[in-house]
Amino acid sequence: MGKRTPLYQTHVDAGAKIVDFGGWDMPLHYGSQLEEHQFVRSGAGVFDVSHMTVVDVSGSESMAFLQKLFANDVGRLKEKGKALYSCMLNDQGGVVDDLITYYLGPGRYRVVVNAATRDKDMAWINAEAASFDVEINERPGLAMMAVQGPKARELAATVIENQWRDAALALKPFYGLEAGELFIARTGYTGEDGWEIVLPEAMAVGYWQRFVDAGIRPCGLGARDTLRLEAGMNLYGSDMNETISPLEAGLGWTIAWDPADRNFNGRGPLTAMRESDSRQKFAGLLLEGKGVLRDHMRVVVEGLADGEITSGGFSPTLGRSIAMARLPAGDYGSAKVDVRGRMLDARVVKMPFVRNGKIQIEL
Repeated sequence: MGKRTPLYQTHVDAGAKIVDFGGWDMPLHYGSQLEEHQFVRSGAGVFDVSHMTVVDVSGSESMAFLQKLFANDVGRLKEKGKALYSCMLNDQGGVVDDLITYYLGPGRYRVVVNAATRDKDMAWINAEAASFDVEINERPGLAMMAVQGPKARELAATVIENQWRDAALALKPFYGLEAGELFIARTGYTGEDGWEIVLPEAMAVGYWQRFVDAGIRPCGLGARDTLRLEAGMNLYGSDMNETISPLEAGLGWTIAWDPADRNFNGRGPLTAMRESDSRQKFAGLLLEGKGVLRDHMRVVVEGLADGEITSGGFSPTLGRSIAMARLPAGDYGSAKVDVRGRMLDARVVKMPFVRNGKIQIEL
């Protein structure tokens, strides 16, 4: 038996298929992964993401600490509630985890890290914090859910207390709001609009049911994965890990090179890689014919070294198979994928495939 979120029994009672995810018993779907995917693209879905780890960082040196820990620069966060996506790096420039940090005020930050990496993340964070005047406060008593889709905020707002409703609806993308016992952020992992809501675990079942009663459909990890794949959003452990840098995972935009004297972890190796013409690139693949692209399939580019699919699957929105892949350096628009011994044609495309319900590539 794995770890369970406060909503576990709610998922079971709703007929969810429960699977292991990073040591947690989580809902894969509630009957139809395809329907859940389409519901988020057209309406609103709610996901239990309470397996994520919330960490509050405070203290006089909290900004300096996070500026060393992350490739992106939390010093850019000036407005209360502003969020920043970044990679937490090791000394070699590999990705320990990717995460979101919220600025809560002077000397106060909230960091949300991935579930499957919780133990190593906390070990790394605490070890790095030892030389700074900071307090690291993990918040295991909090639950988290995500309401996502073009109608998500409209429907979810009916559940939010009146005194916070207008402020929550006024949130700009990548901003969060401390709303009493709730923390509401306009962020997500689906390529659609919506909120991620952190709340005390004792309140989770009640809010989940109120969201469902408001017309927001329960969705599992299966739909979350196909949605994030269409949106070109990386999955830790598949698209990057401790041996892969942000530059090799399509996340170069998350590295803040200025100011030049900010000596974040892995800066030296990343600088050398940045200047190399031979480093692998990260791009999307669209299968030209029938078949399904899967993780770890070999990608062949004529005249160049092989690449590899890092995340692949069927896209319900496109009706085609798509993938994210690490590919050899070069300028080319096509490749072949080894699908069970058959070399199938694929087009190399710029991601995302889908954003805000709209197809972003030519089919």
